[in-house]
Amino acid sequence: MAKGFRFDLLAKSGYVARGVVFLLVAGLALFSGVAGGRPETQSALSTLLAQPFGRVWVGLIGIGLLGFVAWRLAQSLADSDGHGTGAKAIAIRTFLFGSAVVYLGLAGYALAHAFFSGGASQGSGEKGLAQWIMSQPFGAYLAVAVGLGLIIGGVVTAAKGITRKFERYLRLADASGVVTTVCVYGLVARGVLFVITGIFFAYAGFRVDPQQAGSMADALGWVRQLPFGSILYIAIAAGLAAFGVYNLVEARYRVVRSPSLADVKHSIPTGGH
Repeated sequence: MAKGFRFDLLAKSGYVARGVVFLLVAGLALFSGVAGGRPETQSALSTLLAQPFGRVWVGLIGIGLLGFVAWRLAQSLADSDGHGTGAKAIAIRTFLFGSAVVYLGLAGYALAHAFFSGGASQGSGEKGLAQWIMSQPFGAYLAVAVGLGLIIGGVVTAAKGITRKFERYLRLADASGVVTTVCVYGLVARGVLFVITGIFFAYAGFRVDPQQAGSMADALGWVRQLPFGSILYIAIAAGLAAFGVYNLVEARYRVVRSPSLADVKHSIPTGGH
């Protein structure tokens, strides 16, 4: 029980950390004209670094994100949520593993800047990632594949909100439905940005130009150029705040099942029975 309880705290501290990051991102998006800075995860952490006790807060977020990485690995490799080994389940678990890799990078960024770096310089973000991918063999094809993965992940994230499938993992009594509505809104907004970012990545692969790859800030900037763009921008930025709240709800009410060696064995697809 003790081990399970400790893993429960590890996972939930990760949800808190991710929730705080997205609330910061939403704040940057909504007040970018006043505060400056790009509304994306690294910029949010850099902005926090400049505040009193900023290194302490960013360090705690980095540690929390490592807990989130551990939970994502349990979900993907040990199938802690019980998705199974079918084609759809493998696709979901692959996306969860990709999420673990992304947040491992963000945790490393936070910890490096909190404990080792002398400043709060911006990382190269998605464009740097695209450049690295395209430097690999068949890199342009890999970039297209990453873009398609982000698009699929965005659709899955939005669908998770619209169908309210996230509720099956929550012990939440929400008679008024307000909390559930906020969670749905947040998941849909996050899904939309995933799709737009994925389109940028796929386009960068087609053009063999990593500079075409976009970040969350680029996706929001693109939304702003659309008809009624200012309204859409505010709606999605507020949705990112709702996604932050959704993570805090997960931190409080999420059912976390600690992985075991037996889970890992059962989670591996086999050719037969």
